[in-house]
Amino acid sequence: MVTGSRVERNQYKKRSQKPNKKRWIKRIIIFMIGLGTLLLLAGGGLFTYYAMSAPEISKEDLRGQVSSKIFDREGQLIKSLGGQNRDLMSAEEIPSLLSDAVLAIEDARFFKHNGVDPIRILGAAFANLQAGNIQQGGSTITQQLVKLSVFSTDFEDQTLERKAQEAWLSLGIEQEYDKDEILALYLNKLFYSNNVYGAKTAAKTFFGKELNEINLAEAALLAGLPQAPSQNDPYAFPENAKERRDLVLDVMLNRKMINEEEYESAVNTPIADMLQPLNEDTVSETDLIIDAYLDNVAQEVQDKMNLNIFTDGLEVYTNIDMNAQKHLYETVHNKHGQIFPNDTMQTAVSIIDVDTGQLYALLGGRNQEVAMGLNRASTLNRSVGSTIKPLSAYGPAIEYLNYSTGQLVVDEEYQYTNGDEIYNYDFDYKGKQTIREALSGSRNIPALKMLQKVGLDKAYSFLQKMDINLMNNDQRELVESNAIGGEMTPIQLSAAYATIANYGVYQQPYTVNKVVTQAGTVQEFKAEERQAMKDSTAYMLIDILKGVPGDFAAAADINGLHHAGKTGTTNYTKDQLAQLGIDSSTYAAPDGWYAGISPQFAVTSWVGYDNPLEAGNYLSLEETRIPQEIYHEMMSFLMKDVPKTDWKMPDSVEQAEIEKYTDPIKKPSASTPKDLRSKELFIKGSQPAQVSDNYRAIEAPKGFDASYDQVTQEIVSNWQALPDNSTAHFELTLNGTLIYSGKDTSYRVSAPAPGYYELGLKIVDGSVSSDTLIITFDLSTEANEPNTTSLDSTTSTEETSTTSVEDPDSSSTTDPIESTIPQTSVENLINNPNP
Repeated sequence: MVTGSRVERNQYKKRSQKPNKKRWIKRIIIFMIGLGTLLLLAGGGLFTYYAMSAPEISKEDLRGQVSSKIFDREGQLIKSLGGQNRDLMSAEEIPSLLSDAVLAIEDARFFKHNGVDPIRILGAAFANLQAGNIQQGGSTITQQLVKLSVFSTDFEDQTLERKAQEAWLSLGIEQEYDKDEILALYLNKLFYSNNVYGAKTAAKTFFGKELNEINLAEAALLAGLPQAPSQNDPYAFPENAKERRDLVLDVMLNRKMINEEEYESAVNTPIADMLQPLNEDTVSETDLIIDAYLDNVAQEVQDKMNLNIFTDGLEVYTNIDMNAQKHLYETVHNKHGQIFPNDTMQTAVSIIDVDTGQLYALLGGRNQEVAMGLNRASTLNRSVGSTIKPLSAYGPAIEYLNYSTGQLVVDEEYQYTNGDEIYNYDFDYKGKQTIREALSGSRNIPALKMLQKVGLDKAYSFLQKMDINLMNNDQRELVESNAIGGEMTPIQLSAAYATIANYGVYQQPYTVNKVVTQAGTVQEFKAEERQAMKDSTAYMLIDILKGVPGDFAAAADINGLHHAGKTGTTNYTKDQLAQLGIDSSTYAAPDGWYAGISPQFAVTSWVGYDNPLEAGNYLSLEETRIPQEIYHEMMSFLMKDVPKTDWKMPDSVEQAEIEKYTDPIKKPSASTPKDLRSKELFIKGSQPAQVSDNYRAIEAPKGFDASYDQVTQEIVSNWQALPDNSTAHFELTLNGTLIYSGKDTSYRVSAPAPGYYELGLKIVDGSVSSDTLIITFDLSTEANEPNTTSLDSTTSTEETSTTSVEDPDSSSTTDPIESTIPQTSVENLINNPNP
């Protein structure tokens, strides 16, 4: 029985629900606490399980320096990386300036934690979450010491187990050693660039000082280097080194470790003023020979395995050919001929094995005296000039439009889509050309036309398949000027040309084929490959570019070798020429390139100056040929013991003779001149079937005869019939006016006397016609026989003879004309399709 009002009942319901809500909240809280406890216990158990399997770590592990060994492609040791000659410091030798600088940038809570810093870990996690990627690490100096001592393993071992063991060992080290000892062990382990290990050795090598003599600026530089020693090398990259040093000083100032005056003094100290020259003990000739190659090895191992060749005790088996590498080094230092005119002109060279994608040899510069110096082979950011044309314009046109090497393109006055003028290098125009002629002759305007026809999107897709991503307007995109230039590194360019040489198969260039870690893990590598272009496209480009060495690149020619290539130069603007103090009458180029290929190797070379806008830092016309000379020297060396094979035409391609400059392409006729015939390549099944009409010879009509019928006052004409399968027809004219067109063999023409009558007969087939045969009647004279002759496009009617017939209205009459009209032979006087 329900009692009470509705309001009372509702109030009762509300009061009765409150205890239920509280009960559920309590349950949720208890569940969360229970779950957290379980997770904590599980995590603790897992941590304990992992920690129990942690390796032992000895004092020798902490003190010793792990050495990495670098091997060439034959398995021969070429370099050991380690601190064999380092000076070890004791805890008492660490100057307070260095200690403060290192702790400020690496581990500010070093003296407050026990080897693992939860606050640092949480802070790093929060910073990384905000950034959306890994910006900070949570490892303490003690944990980093453990990693440098016992945990040099491959990327797959960067696991939760590894982190637990690292933390466990760090806690143990903190129990066994005091903080100053740990800091000393850590500083003795660090790599500082230029094959220098340990802070004490770095102070002597870089500054010529004992560790206790260094100043604040020097301490900050040493503290900042180990994070990225090669990129921040103060000798090779002083700007990077200063930026990193100043960051350390900023942190020290913010933490009130130094005052404003000390900060300003240190920040304003130039990097160059702090350094002394490196000696031969630090940088050997071998270091300089393999410098660029080793730089790429280090980056590749870091990218693929997250390991450091300078600190992780690896065995790295590379693809370098030391004979080729040494010969390349000697070549650019004028040991095999006086190639370079001065010591300041720079170069970069990349050599790739076409079959495998392996980087055979690399050169990042010349006359460099520091290890891990500027590596122009992988970092050069300069336009490659016309060497891009096969990649951005002609290759895509062949690939997507199925163009033949005989495709017509007109070299003429032209503009970009936005109206800007485009010029050829010689400011001249060649008119009609095949794309073979236009590409091998490096004409700019045809290249732009090819890019426009295929479209920017398809051309960019073509480039991306070879890992070429051009930047324009601060984004990845192609613009029309990329038909004749674009920025890429020598390695990228050589890989693209290796793709052409390899029938369109792109292989990402690589330096390392195997790595063995300190833990014994073996990782082997091969090139990532893809079919970047059709084999037909690649072969057509090869066939065209075979015409460049010798004819258009004389210095690159090598007798007896099947090879191909492309030159490239860049230009200064008018303002830049003015800045250099030269006018347009002086040839000047900022960059010279040559990209050459054989069936076995791709060699790309660049020359120029690091600052091409300084006075005198430009290439003369003769100096733009230096890349060709480097190519000639290196390709000759590489191929000296290699069979001189040629590329084989793939089944997807066929060859046919054409009449040049026909569009659509047509076969030559029997009368096509020799200089207008060429053998060109086609996608299989697309060669032309139609014969060109332009120069085809057609015989004049046979049996052309005519007589005058005085009764009907008509001229009766007749001639021999055409063959049954002929597509031609006759055309008959009277006094130059067409009066009959067809295949009949006779025609009657009204001809009342007096009067002059000229009959012309020719055969027409399409746009081609024969010579015209002429018969004339002059019905006002005494003559009685007509005349027949041939008339071509250069013969006038006045050159023909006439026959007179007496006027039928006169007092005397004659019989109708029945004499035989002589047939003259027809001679094709000129090659003209239209008489």
